[in-house]
Amino acid sequence: MPKPNQAVLDYLSTRISYPAKVMSGPVPTRDEVMAILQTALRVPDHGKLEPWRLVLIDRPAMLRLAGLAEARARELGGDAEKIEKGRGQFDRGNLAVAVISSPMPSEKIPGVEQLLSAGALCMNILHAATASGWGANWLTGWVSHDATFAARAFGCADGETVAGIIHIGTAAAAMPDRPRPDLGRILTQAPA
Repeated sequence: MPKPNQAVLDYLSTRISYPAKVMSGPVPTRDEVMAILQTALRVPDHGKLEPWRLVLIDRPAMLRLAGLAEARARELGGDAEKIEKGRGQFDRGNLAVAVISSPMPSEKIPGVEQLLSAGALCMNILHAATASGWGANWLTGWVSHDATFAARAFGCADGETVAGIIHIGTAAAAMPDRPRPDLGRILTQAPA
């Protein structure tokens, strides 16, 4: 008979994301971030391919990325809203980790599974940061999906994409829970 890990179940049943825009300093020290990331690396790596890489973004890098996002939005003919959405997470951010999906050639591991591995790493970073007592939020937005921005900001090569930008900091206040999916509405039974 399996023995449940009640502490983990309690954590998962109450975990929430703290919006990056309400997080502030302090942020984890470099050693604390390294511990969070080392914990998070216990992710499905699909045959030891490790089809991802990480980019640590501190406050000075945030300022550079905000400027890059604005410049790219202007190149695209973006309006004030697009510029704000691009700059916003970097203007307000203090510390983040970008997870770059970096698929490897493989006859055994399809590209979609490698992309899902990068997503699993994003979720693990979110869990490890939250379990360490920090607020954390997984963001994307147009900057994550724009290949030119990703190349300028994170050195993404052809085939690489930004799976997520995980912001980590001090949660400004307790966040109310949001409505959760209705399991009865989304679960079906596979036919026998």
